[in-house]
Amino acid sequence: MTALPDDAEPEYTSLADKAYTVIRDRLIMLDIPPMTAIDDVALAKSLDVGRTPVREALKRLEIDRLVVSYPRRGTFATGVDITDLAYISEIRVQLEPLAARRAAEYAGPTTRADLAELADTIDRIDVRTLDRDALMRWDLHVHRTIYEAAANPHLEDTLIRYDNLATRIFCLFLDRMTHFDQHVGEHSGLLRAIAGQQADEAADRARAHVIGFEKAVREVV
Repeated sequence: MTALPDDAEPEYTSLADKAYTVIRDRLIMLDIPPMTAIDDVALAKSLDVGRTPVREALKRLEIDRLVVSYPRRGTFATGVDITDLAYISEIRVQLEPLAARRAAEYAGPTTRADLAELADTIDRIDVRTLDRDALMRWDLHVHRTIYEAAANPHLEDTLIRYDNLATRIFCLFLDRMTHFDQHVGEHSGLLRAIAGQQADEAADRARAHVIGFEKAVREVV
């Protein structure tokens, strides 16, 4: 099984929300390459929405540091700068363990069962058979599932923003990383610690996961 559990077409609350989500994912996955000029007309056409929802989405994406606007020049995808990795990791190494701990402490029985099932699914996957997009989407899905289980919407929003930035770096250097399967495989133990309500273990695993990611990227830069 390699398909994500939520592969169904998502439901959007508005056209602007649809534009934001789709454009955000294209930026995260580098389908819109770093430093590329954003053509809002072409985006609107490809999304089958008007230019207004796209412009609203781009304003949100600028707050997320995924695009940047310049007067009289237009809007561009932000660059992926390896020097940002230390800044991103500095934040994630504090907040990812907090989210894992909260999830272990506050997730209900149904959520814990879902996390354990997700860990089982990951254990059955041969990560090296996945293409880049599938691998990245699994990584994003696991992290977002944990953030949601932490039951703090402000923490969730913040972590999603920084995980998005980290994922862009992951995408850029994935082809050079020789042990990326170990990084993804770490998700299983983290999910099981949360499902087992082992708060300290979950926090430790989340912290090690972030530190290990930064180290793995720096080894191939």
